[in-house]
Amino acid sequence: MFKTIADPADCEARSVIRFLSAKKVKPAEIHRPLVEIYGENVMTDGMVRKWVRQFNDGRTNVHDEARSGRPSVVNDGLIAKVNEKIRENRRFTIRMLCDEFPQISKNCFA
Repeated sequence: MFKTIADPADCEARSVIRFLSAKKVKPAEIHRPLVEIYGENVMTDGMVRKWVRQFNDGRTNVHDEARSGRPSVVNDGLIAKVNEKIRENRRFTIRMLCDEFPQISKNCFA
């Protein structure tokens, strides 16, 4: 049995895809070991195909492209604060969380 790696960075899985696609390994054959090592939630077969296609088209960067839009306010510190509030009061409602953390929209808690 293989040792599994939990929570890999996206660029780590993409690097594996880039390497194996350069060796002309088929996307389905790339997806199987990714799931074995990184777990079921690593990436879908369709996403592996997409990345193989992009690398075959000349893409070399395994990192996300910069995107415009509203930056996320969610960070590790905020997540820790929300978890702390929930542990203090298990009956904490989404409305109470929104009142306590107005910088986050209600959709984030859904």
